[in-house]
Amino acid sequence: MPTHVSTIPVIMTGACDFAVAHDIERAEPAMKFVLAAYGTRGDVEPSVVVARELQRRGHTVWMAVPPNLVAFAEEAGLTAVPYGLDSRPTMDSALNYFRCCFRTPWRFRELNRMARESEGFATQCWIDMTATLQSLADEADVLVTGLIFEQPAANVAELYDIPLVTLHYFPVRIHSQLVAFVPPLLTRAIMRANDRLAWKSTRKAEDSQRQDLGLPPATAPAPQRIAERHALEIQAYDEVCFPELAAEWAQWGDLRPFVGTLTLEMATDADDEVASWISAGNPPIFFGFGSVPVESPADMIAMIAAACGRLGERALVCAGWTDFSDVPEFDHVKIVNAVNYAAIFPSCRAVVHHGGAGTVATGLRAGVPQLILWTLHHQLFTGAVAKRLKVGVARRIWSINEKTLVEDLRTILAPEYRARAREVAALTSAPADSAAVAADLVENFARANRVYIQ
Repeated sequence: MPTHVSTIPVIMTGACDFAVAHDIERAEPAMKFVLAAYGTRGDVEPSVVVARELQRRGHTVWMAVPPNLVAFAEEAGLTAVPYGLDSRPTMDSALNYFRCCFRTPWRFRELNRMARESEGFATQCWIDMTATLQSLADEADVLVTGLIFEQPAANVAELYDIPLVTLHYFPVRIHSQLVAFVPPLLTRAIMRANDRLAWKSTRKAEDSQRQDLGLPPATAPAPQRIAERHALEIQAYDEVCFPELAAEWAQWGDLRPFVGTLTLEMATDADDEVASWISAGNPPIFFGFGSVPVESPADMIAMIAAACGRLGERALVCAGWTDFSDVPEFDHVKIVNAVNYAAIFPSCRAVVHHGGAGTVATGLRAGVPQLILWTLHHQLFTGAVAKRLKVGVARRIWSINEKTLVEDLRTILAPEYRARAREVAALTSAPADSAAVAADLVENFARANRVYIQ
């Protein structure tokens, strides 16, 4: 891989330095930034955080998100347009595929059918995404893409010869620290092979897109091409999660900086009510499943109630995308549709969740132990992070029952897990700092490339 030493300044000094830097920035002409992100709210939120900070600084900002998340972006104060297809069916399809893989891996026809459906969905998404980005990105100073569907953004950036920035809430580029028990060389080989397989499965759709754009066929997987074009690949998670990664990626200079997790911490209508409920009794254990719907809500609530009852604990359940409207009621279990995790987690004894990167980070910042009940493959790896940091444990959600839930809760409620969680919390970044540093990086990257191009 080529080495590259950038001259982009990274402002991470004291408050006075920030103030001086920002005074200088306000005197400069506003720039145009286009940010495209696909997936669930957790996938889109990092881009929304950066977009909002750039807009606050006076720049023109366009946000492209799935149709079902346009309202979410607009609620954050951004101008948003639909990007690709509704992401809810995508998540449902992915869940069904992984359930089949784990439960009935011998059903080859069913797995192949699901794979074809996913490929068709991706192709249609790319067509729509390409058209959207072409209309937005012309004359943009920078195009920023989220983790999912980087290829359309990378190709449009190549077409217009504009700088590309990627936002990664998890280290997806080839490295050796994915899981501790796999040898480094094997880990890198697996990740390299995965990039190649992913490219093989999407190559036809991507080359079709590139042909429509007047670009030649791709000659390597998108991650390799993105790196070779010297894109700025912001690592939107804390370095403490992968402490040796910066040294491993040193060959890329300052093009893969760590900024900490990018979260909005938006208030909800239920926050005051939940805070009052928490203060009226012992600190609860939080249960949340985010964008991963629970198969049997009634059985899940009954299991949570029984496990917490055996331990003498209260439970706070956040519904997310699961419908808990028709479930049994228990005096020690409270169910809400949504809540501000950043405001609530510090008041909880522990948090149990699906392993979304943003939820893991919020738990780390709050200094509370975690039980991760993962479904998708990337959630398995976030669970591995919690285990490696000794702040939590993880297991596949389909393997839990009342007995295992009680055992896992007893484990993370032990004093040593609470103490370790507090130690790690002191090593994490503050949300406002993460947003400011990420925006600084994007602005400075745009300026550096402006000077270079001129």
